[in-house]
Amino acid sequence: MKFTLKIWRQKNAEAKGAFVTYEIDDISPEMSFLEMLDALNKGLVEENKDPVAFDHDCREGICGSCGMYINGHPHGPVPAVTTCLLSMRHFRDGETITVEPWRAKPFPVIKDLMVDRSALDKIQTAGGFISVNTGSAPEANSILVKKHDADEAFNSGICIGCGACVAACKNASAMLFVSAKISQFALLPQGRIEAKERVRSMVEKMDDLGFGNCSNTGACEAECPKQIKLTNIARLKREFYKAL
Repeated sequence: MKFTLKIWRQKNAEAKGAFVTYEIDDISPEMSFLEMLDALNKGLVEENKDPVAFDHDCREGICGSCGMYINGHPHGPVPAVTTCLLSMRHFRDGETITVEPWRAKPFPVIKDLMVDRSALDKIQTAGGFISVNTGSAPEANSILVKKHDADEAFNSGICIGCGACVAACKNASAMLFVSAKISQFALLPQGRIEAKERVRSMVEKMDDLGFGNCSNTGACEAECPKQIKLTNIARLKREFYKAL
């Protein structure tokens, strides 16, 4: 397969970036998008050119660090997958593919397709924890949790904090991420002790870091690789109003 790649190149957060066009061929449809970029970088290095910088780690769809904007979609045009699991078979032979970094003020560009997403870590640090007694493990049935609540908490807890929701939102809102972290604890009795302090601290930190408010368009849920639901945002708002 052969592709024309329009990739955003930017030296750092202060430098002016621009799209650079590359032609690449001999790409197997079985390759992942990151493997395709590896092949591109191999050719650039052999030509003594600066390779394209991009984030990656596990390459198993777990960490979310591979996030980039591909043809107008965070992580690419295929729903519920991260960029590292995006197969080149989902693109047409000869297609032009446009690749950009996340576009959000709280995510400054480090270089090329790499952005600083530590803002999400700061929100998590602000209140995404619970206080428990140390020592031996408690009796398994000492705190009973309804199955529905446990399932909902788990479904919220699988958020990987990749930032796709922020990149998809026209307001660069982090509310889907924050609401998932709030729901993860709000649904369980262990998280009720610090519930008011948690939601106030995390929302305040989100606002301080420059994230926008929810746009109510649903783009975040549509583009989330872990399919975190919008209902979490409703729960976040309920928790916040109760904490006022």
